[in-house]
Amino acid sequence: MSSTRFEGYYRPSLTTEYTEDSSGGDCDFFSRLVHTWELAAKIPGNITREVVVRSGVVLGKNGGAISQMLWPFRLGLGGPIGSGVQPFPWIHVQDLAGIVSHALETEGVRGVLNGVSPASPNTSNADFARALGSALGRPALLPLPTVVVRAVFGAERGIMLLEGQRVVPKRTLECGYHFTFPDLPVALRDIVS
Repeated sequence: MSSTRFEGYYRPSLTTEYTEDSSGGDCDFFSRLVHTWELAAKIPGNITREVVVRSGVVLGKNGGAISQMLWPFRLGLGGPIGSGVQPFPWIHVQDLAGIVSHALETEGVRGVLNGVSPASPNTSNADFARALGSALGRPALLPLPTVVVRAVFGAERGIMLLEGQRVVPKRTLECGYHFTFPDLPVALRDIVS
């Protein structure tokens, strides 16, 4: 079983909804890199079943995306990135581990699983910023301007942050995985408590 991030696999888009069957892997450096990782993880023949988990932004207490966001939000300086309308595909770290465990323990699970919360296709970056601010009891009003994002993260990475992807865990749900943290406010309260 291999694990990759879809953050680079699917084309950035404000409107397109991606499932595990959606194409990708050929639009820019990151998508080609993820596609190459997935190909390298394939074992020839049918000696093992292959499962690829494409994870969204992983939210957890110790490290990851939240550790980089907490200090500005705790200081009351947090807010959305750019316009804030871009989709924000997220998953609680316990659910990501749960998907991996489910794939290992359930014989019929094969192929790609999108490791994102079922609520994430409807979560914008501004929604995330408000929910994190609320979980911390702080305002989330100060946007990170687009020009700053592009200057700090570069053109390709900046596009990923400014446009996002609307990713659906269709096959993940169909294979029987039940999310522990499907809702963002509950997930963030657990993480920041």
